[in-house]
Amino acid sequence: MRVMRRREFLLAGAAAATVLRGATMTRKERVDRALAGETVDRTPFTFWHHFGLKTPEEHAARTLEFHRDYRTDLVKVMSDFPYPKAKGKNWYDLKLVDNPFPQQIKALELIRDGLNGDAYFVETVFNSWNVAEKLSSKEDVRKLQHDNPQALLNALDMITQSQIKHIRKALKTGAAGILLSVANANEAEMKREDYIKYSLPFDRRLMKAAADSKLAILHLHLEKDFIALYEDFPATAINFSTHVSHVPIREMRRRYSQMIMGGIDEVNYRKLSERELKAQWDAAQGAAGKKFMLTPGCSVPNDSTPEELKRLPAIVGA
Repeated sequence: MRVMRRREFLLAGAAAATVLRGATMTRKERVDRALAGETVDRTPFTFWHHFGLKTPEEHAARTLEFHRDYRTDLVKVMSDFPYPKAKGKNWYDLKLVDNPFPQQIKALELIRDGLNGDAYFVETVFNSWNVAEKLSSKEDVRKLQHDNPQALLNALDMITQSQIKHIRKALKTGAAGILLSVANANEAEMKREDYIKYSLPFDRRLMKAAADSKLAILHLHLEKDFIALYEDFPATAINFSTHVSHVPIREMRRRYSQMIMGGIDEVNYRKLSERELKAQWDAAQGAAGKKFMLTPGCSVPNDSTPEELKRLPAIVGA
């Protein structure tokens, strides 16, 4: 009797595994299971590039078309609408803005309706240092840092408060979370001690605003010496370019238990064959483990052709 029960148990387990291998999960199920480190029918993937469109309607339509054409598991919504400029003579004389990106919120609503529950979508948020540079220039921000550091800190605080309001509005539209883009966590952009003073506290506040969301994604352009700075960030996933940063995925996995998003060389994407993409996927998956989503380290080139873009879903089997 014991033998029969054990045999039945083993057969049932084998049958369940066969069903799982042959099953087709929904996009949301696939992402949920990867976040939890559970077995998936195939590796979830996504990728993105800038569309540079001028209206919410065009932005939403192109985003949805990209998702349908390339069958992404997660819709990463680009954010190209500008933060409102100061009305005074100085770029840094900023006031709190209740809705800094109304056009983007409209686009998110249209994307939500167009997806009709088919996939999770996340809003892109650029960190406050990046927004300050867009409001002026890299040179102007550096000059203010040198001449009047408190004025710069005040401006960054006001941008952060306004962006937190935007994050809350984005989540209210139905976004599953945000992708916080941090492009200055490297010595090419600023010294580590300057980053710790002028960027890190504001980055942490923005990430905290999305802490209760399903996909609080920390997107990093970083160097190895900056990695430890994010150990207390409430991120559910980390996206970075191992090909640009030269930080191995295995090193990031050693430090972080969250889902890792990456593996694909975004800089040379257009030149990569399906075989080369598959090799990058295999290497990244092996280093990251089950909590993994295959993505580029950042946006792929905007002029990528449809034939080039199709290679990634083709290797995944989307």
